[in-house]
Amino acid sequence: MTEPALTDDLIAAHGLSPDEYASVLQIIGRTPSFTELGIFSAMWNEHCSYKSSKKWLRTLPTTGAQVICGPGENAGVVDIGDGQAVIFKMESHNHPSYIEPYQGAATGVGGILRDVFTMGARPIAAMNALSFGAPDHPKTAHLLRGVVEGIGGYGNAFGVPTVGGEVRFHPAYNGNCLVNAFAAGLADADAIFYSAASGVGMPVVYLGAKTGRDGVGGATMASAEFDDSIEEKRPTVQVGDPFTEKRLLEACLELMASGAVISIQDMGAAGLTCSAVEMGDKGGLGIRLDLDRVPCREAGMTAYEMMLSESQERMLMVLKPEREAEARAIFEKWDLDFAIVGETIAEDRFLILHGNAVKADLPLSKLSSSAPEYDRPWVETPAPDPLGDLPDIGGIDGLRALIGSPNHAHKAWVWEQYDTQVMGDSIRIPGAGAGIVRVHGTDKALAFTADVTPRYVRANPFEGGKQAVAEAYRNLCAVGAKPLATTDNLNFGNPEKPEIMGQFVGAIKGIGAACAALDVPIVSGNVSLYNETDGQPILPTPTIGAVGLIDHVDQIIPARPEDGDLALLLGPVGAHLGQSALLAEAFGIEQGDAPAVDLDAERAHGEFLRDNRVLIKAATDLSDGGLALAAFEMAEGAGLGVSLDTDDLGQLFGEDQSRYLIAASFDQAEALMVAAGQAGVTLTSVGRFGGDTVRLGADSAALSELSALYRSAFARAAGEG
Repeated sequence: MTEPALTDDLIAAHGLSPDEYASVLQIIGRTPSFTELGIFSAMWNEHCSYKSSKKWLRTLPTTGAQVICGPGENAGVVDIGDGQAVIFKMESHNHPSYIEPYQGAATGVGGILRDVFTMGARPIAAMNALSFGAPDHPKTAHLLRGVVEGIGGYGNAFGVPTVGGEVRFHPAYNGNCLVNAFAAGLADADAIFYSAASGVGMPVVYLGAKTGRDGVGGATMASAEFDDSIEEKRPTVQVGDPFTEKRLLEACLELMASGAVISIQDMGAAGLTCSAVEMGDKGGLGIRLDLDRVPCREAGMTAYEMMLSESQERMLMVLKPEREAEARAIFEKWDLDFAIVGETIAEDRFLILHGNAVKADLPLSKLSSSAPEYDRPWVETPAPDPLGDLPDIGGIDGLRALIGSPNHAHKAWVWEQYDTQVMGDSIRIPGAGAGIVRVHGTDKALAFTADVTPRYVRANPFEGGKQAVAEAYRNLCAVGAKPLATTDNLNFGNPEKPEIMGQFVGAIKGIGAACAALDVPIVSGNVSLYNETDGQPILPTPTIGAVGLIDHVDQIIPARPEDGDLALLLGPVGAHLGQSALLAEAFGIEQGDAPAVDLDAERAHGEFLRDNRVLIKAATDLSDGGLALAAFEMAEGAGLGVSLDTDDLGQLFGEDQSRYLIAASFDQAEALMVAAGQAGVTLTSVGRFGGDTVRLGADSAALSELSALYRSAFARAAGEG
C-alpha cells in the first residue's frame, strides 16, 4: 500500500504546528514516513504530552509520608497500612462521549480500570463526574442517557461498584459534555507493578484483545476543538467489551502473581505507540516491534493503523523470557491473545517492522523527552463585578427552585442504573455523601468523592481551585474518613487563548495551595484541554477525586438524623451569595465573586468533626445551596421534616466554606458545644429535625410535597418526566 505524500494539510490534520514539524525534521534529519508522522502526532499531542500544562503541573504537591507512587505511572499509589495500598486515578473521555455517548463513556470506564489493574490492583470502586449542557438543549437528554447507560453497561458487566460521583448541567457544555471516570483498587504495598522496561533482549508481549481500526487517531482528536465536522470524527471512538476486560483483569493478576512480569503498561491513548514508547523511555531502552505478529481482527491493516489503533482491552508487557510458556498458558486459559511482538534493545531506537519493511525508525527518547513544552501566554482572570441588589424570594420558594432543578434534584435516576453493591463490600452508596467501601477481609474502609464547582472557578480560578479540593476534603471528613490523597481531572478550553490559560494557571495555584495545606497530595491525574465547540469554551472544570481512610467501620459517621435531633452548624453563619446555586437556579444570575476558602479553618473543622465523631448522629458538609439545601437533603433522606430558625437568605443559602451540618441529641449537643469551645471552633444551634414539615423561619411546606418535587425533577432532564 502506497503511503500518502506529506502535504501541509496532512501534517496539520495530525495536530502538528509548522514549528513542531520543523522540530521533527531536525530530530530525524529527513522527511518522516507516514507511520512516523502518526507516531509523532500521537506522542506530541496535548492528550499524551501535556505540552501546555507540564510547566504548571510540576508545581503541584505530589509527595507525602502516605504516598508510595505519585504522578508519572498509570495511577497513584497510597499506603493504607497493614501492608496494603490503594491505587487510583481519574481520567477524561470527553470528546469521544460527545461523538458517541454510549461507547465513549463505556470505554472511558474500561480505560481507567486498566490504569488501576495494570499496577497489580484489583478494582474495588468506581466513580464518575459528568457535565452536560442545558436541560432543554436538544442534545442533552440523548447524551445524558447514552453516557449513563455506557457507564452502567461497562462497569456493571465488569463487576465493579460505582459508589459516587456528580452530575451537572450548564449551557457552557452544550457543545462539549464532560465524562470524567475514576477507579480505585487494592494491592499489597510490596507487590506494585510499574511500566519501566528493564533488561536488553527481553520479550515485548502483546496481551488481550485483537487490534482493529476503532479509535485510530483518537488521542489527536481529543486534543482538538470541535466544529461542524464533528460527525466525521465518529470512527475515532473506540468500542469496548467489558467481558473481555474482566478476563484480562483475571489473567493479568494471575500472571503478576506468577513472577513472570518485568513491566506492564495498558494500551490507552495512542495504543501500541504510547505504551511501547513509555515503557522504553522510562527504562532507558529502545524497542523493536514486528507488526506482522500483532493479533488483528481486521484484514489488511497498515502499520500506521496498528500503531495508532485504540482498540480496547489490550496490554503490553516486558516478560522474563524463561517464563514464556507459563505466561502463555495463563492467557490461553482465559481465551486471550498472547503474542511476542518485539524485544527491548540497547540502542535509543523505536524500530517498527511490517511486511519485511522498516515502517519507522526513530530515536525513542526523543518521542517523549523532546516533546514540545510550552509556556503559554496567560492573563489573570479579572476580579468579578460585585453582586448587586438581589431579587426577593421566600425561603421555601428558594428551596423549591433548587430541588426542582436537575443540578440539585435527587440523582437516583443516575445511580440506580449502576451496580453499587457488586463484590459485597459497599457500605455507603451514592445519595448520602462520599461512597464507602470496606477493605475486604478487614475492619477498615475507604471513602471516595469527586468534586468541583465550575461557576466558582470561572469567577475566581484561584479560590475555585482551592474550593474543589476543600469540598472533597469535607466530604471525606463528613463520613469520618481521614483524607489521604487526591487525583485531578483538569477540564478546560483552548490553552492557546490567554484568558483560558489564565483560568488553568489560577486553578492550579489554588489546587496546589489547598492540597499542601490539607495534606492531600495529587498522586495522579489527567489534563483535558480544547474542550470547545465553534470557539465557545466549557466552564473551567478541574474535578478533584479524593480518597480517605476509615480505620474501623464502627467509626463511620452516619448521614441520616433521627427524629428530635438538634441541627448544629459547625463554622460561620452563612452570608455569601455570590455565584450561589440559589441565584443561578431561581433567577439565572451568575454574578459576584466565589466564596473565599480559609484553609486553616477547613483543616480545623474537619479534624474537630473526626475527633468528636462519637458525639455525632449524622453529618454533611455545606456546599451548593448552603444550610437550607443541606438540611433538607439530610432530613428528606431520613423521611423527616426539619425546622431552621432563620428567614435570612444569606444564612439559609449562603455558600460560605469550611462548614458542616451536624445532627445530635440534646446531650450530645451540649458535649459538642464544650468541645467546640476547647478547640476554638464555632458551633451554633440552628434548628431541629423531625415532623413532616420543612420550615425555614416563618415559611413552611409539607415534606411530602417537596420530596415529590425533589425525586422527580431529574427524570425530566433525561426526557422521561
